[in-house]
Amino acid sequence: MRVEIAARRENILGEGPLWDEARGRLYWVDIRAKRIEWVEPDGGAEGRYDLAVRPSALALREAGGLLVAADRCVGVLDVQTGDFDPRVAFDEDRPNNRTNDGGMGADGRFWFGTMDDGAEPERGRLYALSPDWRLATMRENIGIPNGIVGVRSGMLYVADSLEQVIWSHRVEAQALSKPSLFFSARGEVFTPDGAAIDEDGFLWSAQWDGACILRFSPEGGLERKIDLPVSRPTACAFGGPDLSTLFVTSARDGLGADQLAREPLAGSVFSLRTPVRGVRGPMFAG
Repeated sequence: MRVEIAARRENILGEGPLWDEARGRLYWVDIRAKRIEWVEPDGGAEGRYDLAVRPSALALREAGGLLVAADRCVGVLDVQTGDFDPRVAFDEDRPNNRTNDGGMGADGRFWFGTMDDGAEPERGRLYALSPDWRLATMRENIGIPNGIVGVRSGMLYVADSLEQVIWSHRVEAQALSKPSLFFSARGEVFTPDGAAIDEDGFLWSAQWDGACILRFSPEGGLERKIDLPVSRPTACAFGGPDLSTLFVTSARDGLGADQLAREPLAGSVFSLRTPVRGVRGPMFAG
C-alpha cells in the first residue's frame, strides 16, 4: 500500500478525519490552531474554518452541517457561513479539560472523550450524545481517550493513549460492560491514537510516536503494519468514492527542530488505498 500526500500541511495537532460522501470532501481539525480544514481530493478544492474554540472531533448531521466537539462543548458548524453554535456543555468541574477523540457509533449516538489539557491522569471522561441532545457519562477516570469506534456488533473500542492500551466494551442499553484489554503497547515508545473500522471488522489504529498504522483482527491479533513518513500519526478514517482509501492525520506538536527537519511532512494528511472498504456510519439525527 503506497502512502501518498492528501494535503501538505503543518498542522500542530491534526486530528479527527471525517469523510463526507455527498461532497466528496475530507474534513479534519487542527486542535491547537482552533481550525477545521477540508479538501476535495478529486476536484482539488479546499478550505478552512477558524473557530474561537479548539475543535477535536466531527460528525455529519442529517440536518446539514457538522457536529463538532470542541473544548468543553458540542455544537453545530454551519459549513456555508462558518458559524459555530454551541449546544451542550460539560466538564464544568474540570476547567482544564478539553474534548479529544470522538465519532458516530453504530447506535446513532455521538461518542467522544475529554482529557486534561496537561495530560494529567484519570481526569478524562467518555460521553455519548443522543440525537435528542441528551448527554450521558459512560466512563470516568480516563487519561487520554482516543480511537473511539463503535461497531455494528455492539462493540465499542476506546484507547487510553496515556495508558498505552486499547479497551473493548459491549454497549449494553444505556451502559457499557467492563472494559476488556484489546491491545497493549505498555513498555513501548509508541501509543495507540485514533482508529477506524473496516468492513471485515478489523481495527486500523494510528500509533503516536510509532510512525505507523496497525491493523488488528476482531480478536486483537496484529494483521499488518503500514509505515508512515511521520512519527506522530494521530487518527485515520476511510473515505473516497468506494470507501477504500484510508486518510491519516498527523501532528507536529512536541517535535523539536531537529526532528522536524527529519520529518518535513509532519502535520500533513496522508492517504493510502487499501484492499478492504471502510464502514459507512450513521449521521447524527439531532
